[in-house]
Amino acid sequence: MTQSVIHQPRVAWDAARAFVRAAGSRDFDRFASRVYREMGVEIYGQLSDTRHRLIMAEAEMPGDQYMADVEAGKWRVRLQDLMLERPEFIGLLQELSH
Repeated sequence: MTQSVIHQPRVAWDAARAFVRAAGSRDFDRFASRVYREMGVEIYGQLSDTRHRLIMAEAEMPGDQYMADVEAGKWRVRLQDLMLERPEFIGLLQELSH
C-alpha cells in the first residue's frame, strides 16, 4: 500500500502563487469562476479584492513586484488556515496550483 504525505505549507504556498498569478492574468474570469463554484463567495471576494489591488498597484508603479509578493504572502496564510479548517480543499488547491 502506497501512502503519500501532503506538505500543507508547500500546498498553501504553491496555491497562493497560483491565486495571485490568476488575479493578474487574462484567465482571471475562468479561475475566479471555479473558485466561486468550488470554494464559495467569501474566497471569491478575496480573490477579486486581490485583483483590484494588483491592478491599482500596476497603474501606480508599473513593473513593481512588491504588491504581488505581499498578496502571495497573505494568500499563503489564508490558504494554510483554510486547509486546517476544511481539509477537503487540499486536493482542489493542488489542482488550482497547476
